[in-house]
Amino acid sequence: MTTAALGAFGALLHAEWTKFRTVRGWWASCVGAVLLVCLVGLLATAAGNEGSGSSLPVGPGGEAVNDDFSFLHRPLTGDGTITVAVTSLAGVIGTGPGDTGSGLAPWAKAGIIVKDGLTQGSSYAAVMVTGGHGVRMQYDYTHDVAGAAGAVSAPSPGWLRLRRSGDVLTGYQSADGHAWSEVGTARLAGLPDTVQAGLFVTSPSVEQATATGSGFAPAVATGTFDRMTLNGGWAEGSWQYRQVGRDAGVSGSYTADTKGKAVRAGSGYTVTGAGDIAPVVGGPAASGVRSIENFVVGAFAGLVVVVVVAAGYITVEYRRGLIGLTLAASPHRGRVLVAKALVVGGVSFAAGTVAAAVMVPFGGARSRAGGFPVLTVPAGTEARVVVGTGLLLAAAAVLALGVGTVLRRGAVAITVVVAGTVLPYLLATASVLPDGAAEWLLRVTPAAGFAVQQSVVRYEQVVTDYSPSSGYFPLSPWAGLAVLCGYAAVAFGTGVVLLRRRDA
Repeated sequence: MTTAALGAFGALLHAEWTKFRTVRGWWASCVGAVLLVCLVGLLATAAGNEGSGSSLPVGPGGEAVNDDFSFLHRPLTGDGTITVAVTSLAGVIGTGPGDTGSGLAPWAKAGIIVKDGLTQGSSYAAVMVTGGHGVRMQYDYTHDVAGAAGAVSAPSPGWLRLRRSGDVLTGYQSADGHAWSEVGTARLAGLPDTVQAGLFVTSPSVEQATATGSGFAPAVATGTFDRMTLNGGWAEGSWQYRQVGRDAGVSGSYTADTKGKAVRAGSGYTVTGAGDIAPVVGGPAASGVRSIENFVVGAFAGLVVVVVVAAGYITVEYRRGLIGLTLAASPHRGRVLVAKALVVGGVSFAAGTVAAAVMVPFGGARSRAGGFPVLTVPAGTEARVVVGTGLLLAAAAVLALGVGTVLRRGAVAITVVVAGTVLPYLLATASVLPDGAAEWLLRVTPAAGFAVQQSVVRYEQVVTDYSPSSGYFPLSPWAGLAVLCGYAAVAFGTGVVLLRRRDA
């Protein structure tokens, strides 16, 4: 584009901006969109029933975490290695502390851990056997590496080894205690010279069928350890037992009622514990815990407003017979629509971003004041939710502009866009549809764009209800937004073609 062409487009853009800002109803509606997003967010964070009042620990990455387990530990200064045979992992699954039935949570864990300290949320690396997922190496809550499959028993124990070298932790496994294979390696930046290390056991809740559907039953696990050997800078003295943390109500265990313990058993120990060492991901097991999505849930209402404005921005010219004058002012008709898209998309982006930037911190503060824990997320995730809300409204506005250009009737264009964007979102997230149908809608309709607001993440090692009704979208945040942008691009491109061929 030449300098002259750029100047002409700049003049066109200024003209469209002037046109937009001189219509009081459009400006008032955009301000109303901001207020509406905030109002619905305030209603979503109303006091209701009092929350637990507990705050959630925060992991090294900035995410909310569970960090509740039984820990038999000793200080380790500098480099060192611990090796142990896990000869048994058993458990109890039930609805309360009085249950005596047997059962083992698939993600019950028993193994070796090196931890920055005894504070919840501190950095760690661990190698372990699990109830149903074989040997794993996990570190800093969000990282999970699979090892060999299979259960352990006294005749066929699972041998584990964890080696520290500076801030590098390496986990190993063996079937006989002689031939070893590496499971994984973790680098824990800033790991202090002296750490706490030893044996641990924990067990999260288990999803079970109930008379009304499904629920999460608490669970406890007991691991038996034998033939432990230590090398390196281990402190002299006896092992110390500690129950790290108390369940915050988000892993479904009952550590607050069932005290963990460690008992000497022959040449080894049995350790009993409950809880989890993992990120908090929301869902039914985290009832009463709020996430960022709760604070910006009003985006669907603000989206409806910007759709009305964007559709009217073009259709009013058809209704009043002004489109000819607009096109006569520019020999390049496509640039007219581009200028309109920049104006209405920019204003919609500003409205969504401002509303989210207000509601995310305010909603969090309001929830905590009411006793509701809030899922802490990394700063980058929070910024993506805020900016993504603006992009969501902007993409919807461009979609409405394109559809309005194609249909030339404001009411029809608004109905089409709202029915394709907001209605599927509400049906999918309000438990109106089965999970399969809800996920399908959130993959193939413009409603997929709401995924950009999602802050919770799926983790294989955390069991919960990963469905739209629990706040989980089938597409990643940016992939979901890309689907909406794809619809907007098709509608906008069709509008440009028709504006050039059809409109005088």
